[in-house]
Amino acid sequence: METLILGVGNLLLEDEGVGIHVIRALEKEPLPPNVHLMDGGTGGFHLISWLEKYDRIIMIDATLDDNAPGTIRVISPQYASDFPPLMSAHEIGLKDMIEVMQLSSGKLPDILLIVISVLNISNVGMNLSPSVEAAIPEVIQMLKTLV
Repeated sequence: METLILGVGNLLLEDEGVGIHVIRALEKEPLPPNVHLMDGGTGGFHLISWLEKYDRIIMIDATLDDNAPGTIRVISPQYASDFPPLMSAHEIGLKDMIEVMQLSSGKLPDILLIVISVLNISNVGMNLSPSVEAAIPEVIQMLKTLV
């Protein structure tokens, strides 16, 4: 089973870039040959053609919710409506990409979503807050278990 680990976010907006920070950390880890990493940047419909090639996709993104910053949740969305109501503000959100994939092909790869709760997605800077940065090793361990 070909698996893609897709991190999305904007590195210039502090915690909003946590998905990219996770991908960068994973690049230093040994992974099975059927596991591929992708820095999805701020998303966009151009990613759809890449996503459709995989049997399984594990997406990593920041989310604004009522949880403490650094809280990690794993969601197994079946439909676009299963995504958290307010994920980070990318050019085109993951929820939108899933809706388009579902409409265009009628089938979806197996999708897991790992969301990391953040307090703010608009602070300018390239460093993560301490609570969000502290979540990265746990996310990496979760990913290794999942793959």
